[in-house]
Amino acid sequence: MDLPAVYGGESLHVRLDSGESDRESIDSADARRFLGGNGFAAKAVHDHVPADADPFDPENVVAFTVGPMNGTPFQSTSRGVVGFVSPQTNGFFDSTFGGTFPRAQKTTGFESVVLHGTAAELSYVLVDEDGAAVVPATDLAGLDTYETCAEVETRVAEDDGVDADDVHVVAAGPAGENLVRYACLLHDSEMREGVAGRGGAGAVLGSKNVKAVAVVEGSFRPEPADDGDLRDLVGGRMGPLMQETEMLQNYGTSGLVNPINEMGKLGRRNNRVEQASRERAEAISGERIREEYVTEDTTCANCAVACGKHVTVESEGVTDGKIPEFESLFGTATMTDVFDVERVMKANDLCDRLGMDTISWGVSVAFARECYDEGLLTDEDSPHLAFGDADGLVELARKTAHREGFGDRLAEGSFRLAAELDEEAERYLHGVKGLEFAAHSPRGLKGMSIGYATATRGGSHHDTRPTLQYEGEHAETTEGTPEFAARTQHFTALGDSLTQCRFVSEGGWGKRVTDRYRDAINAATGWELSTDEVERIGERIYNLERLINVERGVARRETDTLSHRVMHEPIPEGPSEGMYCPPDELDAMLDEYYAFRGWDDDGVPTAERLDALDMAGLAD
Repeated sequence: MDLPAVYGGESLHVRLDSGESDRESIDSADARRFLGGNGFAAKAVHDHVPADADPFDPENVVAFTVGPMNGTPFQSTSRGVVGFVSPQTNGFFDSTFGGTFPRAQKTTGFESVVLHGTAAELSYVLVDEDGAAVVPATDLAGLDTYETCAEVETRVAEDDGVDADDVHVVAAGPAGENLVRYACLLHDSEMREGVAGRGGAGAVLGSKNVKAVAVVEGSFRPEPADDGDLRDLVGGRMGPLMQETEMLQNYGTSGLVNPINEMGKLGRRNNRVEQASRERAEAISGERIREEYVTEDTTCANCAVACGKHVTVESEGVTDGKIPEFESLFGTATMTDVFDVERVMKANDLCDRLGMDTISWGVSVAFARECYDEGLLTDEDSPHLAFGDADGLVELARKTAHREGFGDRLAEGSFRLAAELDEEAERYLHGVKGLEFAAHSPRGLKGMSIGYATATRGGSHHDTRPTLQYEGEHAETTEGTPEFAARTQHFTALGDSLTQCRFVSEGGWGKRVTDRYRDAINAATGWELSTDEVERIGERIYNLERLINVERGVARRETDTLSHRVMHEPIPEGPSEGMYCPPDELDAMLDEYYAFRGWDDDGVPTAERLDALDMAGLAD
């Protein structure tokens, strides 16, 4: 079976300690089994990272992967995936990002660029279609993400005699160098920023003494098996896509603040309550930010939606910063009870520049503030721990990235901070498996209850999706909800392997695996997959992620749980008053979920199920 011409055909393995790299041909059977992107990232971690390796050990890898649709007419396949073992969860993690870097990587012909080992000194990795080089760059230490992207782009252009527009860089900031466990990566392009936000990719890169990865555009161009058919499919979805994404075009994801607050499902004050007053929500809403601060719309490559926005906040010295996403406004504003939008945007801009995940950082601050409220932390620990302290929020961003004072403890995340406090502190955690929850309520949305509990990544909304739940499906019922959660996990694994933007896929192609995805994949690859076979790809990838985590000892029934507040404290007021997920309800959903998946009672994939998914050789 030949590899379809939409694939570049090779993976590149970069040995950071020696500076050498080697090429590996992509097995056509693996392409059909795991597709690309998320699937290739999981395969790289499974094949190369020992089950007992610490996330900061040289044996961990950082895999940059793209998918079969990158560089084709298929809308918004401008995203890349970073796969690694997370320093937050100690399990498999993949984080996606947009911009132009993924499209540029595709042109090199390398579907995967996998970094192994540790560089002898602070360096950046330069990738072109001929291979890779590890370039010492100790003078980049301390630069922020934007500064690093600009400096590396200039150096590569000058040193290699290429056009600067052909150089695309993703970088860690000071937080990555300082091994802040939720340090992120940021890619700054001429079109818009892309952030690989969750899980700590920046910290893993920092542990490898790598400040940035630069890609020089190459000559590879994917060739769909039926380009005309693919273009017809794409053209037919443009109208529905633009109609369904109107809110994103106007406000980006920040437009979700008001509607989700009105549902009573927006966590506030470390999720003690799940609604703010209308006036407070409006103060940080996408509508207000658009009216008063947005300077331009920005977009990833090959995307008409332009959900990105730049903001300028003169009082804070922020010029054309990245607009805070809805998740960021949840983490840094409502959870910390700060509704000063200008200070919130300053804190978010600092997180982007210093290289920190705004969700985990914000929720960790909110956790610390509740611990302060309850007397578990005091002013001697930090003077910035009162709910509503906007100036303290900004100061804590700086201190966390540089591990100064209490910031050193915040840099470990809320779970490790809880472990060093009184056992009562665990009652105030808002997350699971070591990862702080995203903005979508595990009490107010039943699909998120079972979805978060079984998520490969922990408290991530990119496993089970909330979108259909906001439309009323499986939001307030457990009937059929475990199957719903599992099948949306297949959907997200598939989408991240195509590397299509989630907003575009849900808005234009369907919120479940549908015939449309089947037709597009077949037109691109020349395969003749059924819709069921397409969904099996997502299921196979999710099972591979679960296998990695089972082997690492972080995925069993006892870890498929939820935080104390979610299981024992109903939402106290508002439209969703009384909702929560008690332990017996979660246990019943887990039984149903495991049975649907063909896993055993402890949540381990069975040999029979793995064999049915053509995965028998991947289990220990």
